[in-house]
Amino acid sequence: MKDKHIIDVLDNTSIASLSESESSEIQAHAQECVTCREAYEAARVSALVLQSRARTKIEPSPFFQTRVLAAWREQQAVESVPAMLRLWRSARAIVSSMAVTTAALAALTFMLPAQAPLTTDQTASALSAESVIMGQSSDDQVTYDQVLSTIYQDDDDAR
Repeated sequence: MKDKHIIDVLDNTSIASLSESESSEIQAHAQECVTCREAYEAARVSALVLQSRARTKIEPSPFFQTRVLAAWREQQAVESVPAMLRLWRSARAIVSSMAVTTAALAALTFMLPAQAPLTTDQTASALSAESVIMGQSSDDQVTYDQVLSTIYQDDDDAR
């Protein structure tokens, strides 16, 4: 043991698990070697701290059990509710508003009076968007021949 330092032994085993012969050899070596003495003292102190900490009992607060059981019961209650019911609870507002909107649109579609189709007299007197924009009356309609001649006349002038 004199040739070998005890640091390796202390790293691999705890002081409490050492036999009497190993413990006496370690103590003898620790008296001669300063580095091993420091390691032995540190291991002995840490073993004492661990033993005292292991003996200490930490009691939970008086309401700890009550809180844990309440949280467990709440979780059990949530898990016992069917998935479709939980889905309905979260989407109830939007589904209801969509149903009301659909019913209102259906009622408006069937209850409002439909416009009567235009007669030929009304069709003839109706103004087109082009005639209003161009300031033309409905009698001054441009014919296809006039449009084509205007387009091709511009091409002839460009040549």
